Amino acid sequence: MAMLFMVIEKYSHGPGPVYERAAQRGRMLPEGLRYIDSWVVNDGRLDRCFQVMETDDPELLNSWRAQWADLVDFEVLPVIKSGEAARRAASGGTAAVAADDSSG
Repeated sequence: MAMLFMVIEKYSHGPGPVYERAAQRGRMLPEGLRYIDSWVVNDGRLDRCFQVMETDDPELLNSWRAQWADLVDFEVLPVIKSGEAARRAASGGTAAVAADDSSG
């Protein structure tokens, strides 16, 4: 079953090297990891990005992050859509669905 992940990126050397690599090599996503969308903090530094990724295999996030580790510090959080959160809250359940730890 596909899981969604919020990926929070902090560009350790600023945005320039990240965008240069992306222009040269693309996102470098392994097969099975899908980019959904992203947003960059509009604070003049442009060095923090929030993106949503989808995969059946959370380990793919680790292989993807390894290709960017010299330029980006990552935090990865499993997320659910707000409708699912509302359904769980209404049924009294707040426990997270078990997922592999993909943050480290």
